[in-house]
Amino acid sequence: MGKNITRKIIERHLKSGSMEPGAEIGLEIDQTLTQDATGTMAYLQFEAIGLDRVKTELSVSYVDHNTLQMGFRNPDDHRYLRTVAQRYGVIFSPPGTGICHQLHLENFARPCRTLIGSDSHTPTAGGIGSLAMGAGGLSVALAMAGEPYAISMPKVVKVNLTGKLTGWAAAKDVILHLLGKLTVKGGVGKVFEYAGPGVESLSVPERACITNMGAELGATTSIFPSDERTRDFLSKMGREDDWEELLPDADAEYDEVIDIDLSALEPLVAQPHMPDLVVPVRELAGLKIDQCAIGSCTNSSYSDLKTTALVLDGKRIPASTDVLISPGSKQVVKMLAAENLIEPMLDAGARMLECTCGPCIGMGGSPVSAGVSVRTFNRNFEGRSGTQDAQIYLASAETAARLALEGQFTDPATWGERPERIELPDEVPSIRHLFVFPPENGDGVEILRGPNIVPLEKFDELPATIEAQVALKVGDNITTDHILPAGPQITALRSNIPAISEHIFGRVDEEFVGRIRGMDQGVVLGGENYGQGSSREHAALAPRHLGVRAVVVKSLARIHRANLVNFGILPLLLVNPEDYDAVAQGDGLTIPASEITPGGTVTMRTGSGKSVEVTNDLTANELEIIKSGGLLNAVRSRQS
Repeated sequence: MGKNITRKIIERHLKSGSMEPGAEIGLEIDQTLTQDATGTMAYLQFEAIGLDRVKTELSVSYVDHNTLQMGFRNPDDHRYLRTVAQRYGVIFSPPGTGICHQLHLENFARPCRTLIGSDSHTPTAGGIGSLAMGAGGLSVALAMAGEPYAISMPKVVKVNLTGKLTGWAAAKDVILHLLGKLTVKGGVGKVFEYAGPGVESLSVPERACITNMGAELGATTSIFPSDERTRDFLSKMGREDDWEELLPDADAEYDEVIDIDLSALEPLVAQPHMPDLVVPVRELAGLKIDQCAIGSCTNSSYSDLKTTALVLDGKRIPASTDVLISPGSKQVVKMLAAENLIEPMLDAGARMLECTCGPCIGMGGSPVSAGVSVRTFNRNFEGRSGTQDAQIYLASAETAARLALEGQFTDPATWGERPERIELPDEVPSIRHLFVFPPENGDGVEILRGPNIVPLEKFDELPATIEAQVALKVGDNITTDHILPAGPQITALRSNIPAISEHIFGRVDEEFVGRIRGMDQGVVLGGENYGQGSSREHAALAPRHLGVRAVVVKSLARIHRANLVNFGILPLLLVNPEDYDAVAQGDGLTIPASEITPGGTVTMRTGSGKSVEVTNDLTANELEIIKSGGLLNAVRSRQS
């Protein structure tokens, strides 16, 4: 039988393992990307490996998260990132140039390539036919060092698209539809591969919107074919030589098939506080809106913002509704300016922000207390906006713009005719001159470090027996935002693990840090889908610094699970989920770590004598990494 495009790329990059679903495989990585919130630690880790140059085909360091330069910490990190990039052969994207995923799609992403990035929305590049995956910073550092990237061989789900989008329905509604159907854990262990006659009707920016937010399904990644629409996009970006056709075989096999009729979709919205709480926009008619925010790596393309400008043109947003617009790149801004499309948004009352992540990660643009905000972003976790009690709804750019004019939710049937669907102009301005390309030899480059940049500590090996206490007990769907909040004050500490550790679980339990500091070792007990959300490895690294040696849960999100392994934290799964109720916060636990085998079951005991069976889904390699005290220790050991 024929091959799907996912298997074609994996086969081409397979360095180890068997392509059987669930088996551990090692992939050669062609490209990497980092962003400044995760990148500083990633490059500190790369430095610790001891190489003179990155070994990837291409690596890019983007600055798009911590661009609010309040105090010295963020600008010091940016200076470090610029100089370390020059030293080791990495392209540097200065602050304000744009959002990493939009920039990478426009300038560097290529069909048939493998890409990992220290940001969970790296699958954006799947819209151009890259096998692009989010990963922890240490995994990216090791990929830059030429190490294969280890994942479980995913199942491949064919999302069979038919028809064409009609009315006010948008590409965002495709992924919202899937999230409503499958939930935030419905994609774990899977790649979503889009196919069928409906694919041709979607532009590359529309495809990238869908693959970007596929991260909220918990998927390994999402990917579209590389076809003539892809070729046209790359040609207009001045990169036609980067095009390579990538299509599934006519008789390609898939593990599952999901059918979506694009013509049947209507405008959808995700309700607070999860991206899978999806309902039709019409069902919320009458709900007052305090704010709309348009942009982020999901919906900040030229087509998104031109559509927004056309919706707002000649109209006035109510004074009671704030509207914030974050373009995805300076290229997007230049295209809008060339067509006089910025003025209509400004005249309508919208605020134009810098080309950065901004409000999506709580970097400004917070809603009023208890406010309702409609955002074109990919996540609406509680408190992520910077306002703890805000009610965040997720929608497409055209929906958000239309609702902004109303100041409340209304039925799309009353909106009239939507603007034409946008294609890229024939002439697209380049901003490649704004990137800082490294010299051929970086030996003479001085790496500049500020006082907030603290080298990574070396962790000890896993003890034969973990004697610990349950430092915290949490429920289902705990996100990395719960573990380590975003926002300007905390995110500025990403290069200082001792300092940022003071904020771990701060929005869940203010007493956590003080409590675990009073323990020799700690364990976190959780429910289903623990660790969903961003790729921030600090959500594993900082707990490890504080003394967390194991996480015992009902199920784990993919990237966070990998980060736990990377830093030597034992991820254990309850054999009987009801045992969650038998263990309380503060209970003592004894875990026979030396008896753990890949996929095996051991019995841990509580201080009161209860027996709780736990298992794992670790490979032999992953277990060895944990026993070594983390991946960096294991790599050092292999190299010595």
